[in-house]
Formats: sequence, C-alpha cells, structure tokens
Amino acid sequence: MLQGKVIIVTGASSGIGLASVRLFARRGNKLVMAARRLDLLDKLAAEILADPATSKDTEIMTVRTDVSVEADCRSMVEQTLARFGGIDVLINNAGISMRALFLDVDLDVLRRLMDVNFWGTVYCTRYALPSILERKGSVVGVISTAGYAGLPARSGYSASKFAVRGFLETIRIEHVYDGLHVLVFAPGFTASNVRIASLTADGTPQGASPRDESKMMSAEKVARKLERAIVRRKREVMLTFIARVEMFVKRHLPRHMDRWAYNYMAKEPGSPLK
Repeated sequence: MLQGKVIIVTGASSGIGLASVRLFARRGNKLVMAARRLDLLDKLAAEILADPATSKDTEIMTVRTDVSVEADCRSMVEQTLARFGGIDVLINNAGISMRALFLDVDLDVLRRLMDVNFWGTVYCTRYALPSILERKGSVVGVISTAGYAGLPARSGYSASKFAVRGFLETIRIEHVYDGLHVLVFAPGFTASNVRIASLTADGTPQGASPRDESKMMSAEKVARKLERAIVRRKREVMLTFIARVEMFVKRHLPRHMDRWAYNYMAKEPGSPLK
C-alpha cells in the first residue's frame, strides 16, 4: 500500500533509518535520505539502487540535513517538494542518546539532545505537514520506551522522547478530522550505533556499546514492523514484551517500577548508577 509513495527518512545513514530505506526501496518508493553526512548518504544510495532487490521504480534523493538546524529542515522539505511534488510519509528517526547522571552531566548535553530529538522532529514536521495533510499521509516519530517511563542515567534522552510523544499526540488531535495519520513508534533496544554515539557527561561520544547488541532486535526487523504500522495506520506501537510489562507495572505498581528500572539499568557495564 506504500508503493510509489514519497517517503522522507531522517537519520537515514544508519540503524533503523537505513534499514527502513532499504525496505522501502524494494517497494518502488520515492525516497529522501536525510542525514548530516552527504558523502555517506550518496554512497549508501548508490548501493541500494544497485541492489537487485531494489525495485526499478525506486528513486532516491539524498539531502544533507542537520535536523537541529531549522533552515536545514526547511530546505530538505523544499527540495523534496521540488523533485517529487509532495510528501506522503515523514519518518522522524534522527536521534542521539546519552548516559550520565543528571548531577554530573553538562547541561549542554541535554540541550543537544533536545535540539536533535525534539526540535528536529518539530522542524521537519512543521515544514512537511501541509503537503502531508493534502495527501492524508503519515507523520511518524521514532521514540523509545524512555518516552513512556523515565530511564535512569538517560534524563535528557527520556525528556526529549517524552516531548516528542506529547508533541505528536497533540498534532494528531488537532487534525483528527483531516485524515492525518500520526504514529508514535517505540522500538525498544535495537542493534544499531546509537549507544556507540551516545553522549557522556561531558558531551563526548561513549565510543562503545555497554550492551550485547547481538541479543537485540535487528534494525531490519524493526523496519518491517514500522512499515506494517504505517500501512495499518496505527496510532502507537510498542514493540517489546518487556516494555509492555514495564508500562503495566508503572501504571499499577509505580514504586516497584522505579526500583526495577534503577536495578535493571545499574547492571550495564560501566553504569554510573551504583
């Protein structure tokens, strides 16, 4: 049902974003890959178009986009409209994480997370929304279970994902009679480079994942579930069973949830939690 649609994917150079582009390319979509490194985007686009599994009808445009910069987001949308004439789906996937206690973290780290995760979603949605409304299309926000329950040592990350969820839910309500589809998509821990690039207390990248990435859901599986949710015009998707249990416990046994979350995250190698 998405065949031939114009789809923008931010954070398209790795992880869930790249896996989604590869999947949509098999469907014959018109794709916009947005990320900060244009050289990498161009290389990946060429590989995808050369893949025998990619539909001959697929078109890919790459746009250098720092989603924390409003002008970049506006330009990316304008270039999309100039080439493809409209937008059917916007997938706000670009994001960064952190790992540090709030007492120790440089506040600029939290500002950076809000700029990328929250404001990046706001900027891209603001400029793409008029066209998406015309086509009764979809706005997607890729968040996290941290957008439903506070995650210790991830204060800025949780705050930004809570903000994205609240923003998108409000947009949905404002356009409840306009045929707009808004999806809040929470995949849980996914094998990607997000933990490697995660910021530490002073803003430097963590450089290594504290978790066993091989035991996580693959980005490709997440992309398939994301596609299904868009096709079915789901409002909200929380992928992992443990996340759903977490929400049940939070609702009915909040004190136990706080302790469980602390103890669970404290088990990470090198965790700042004692």
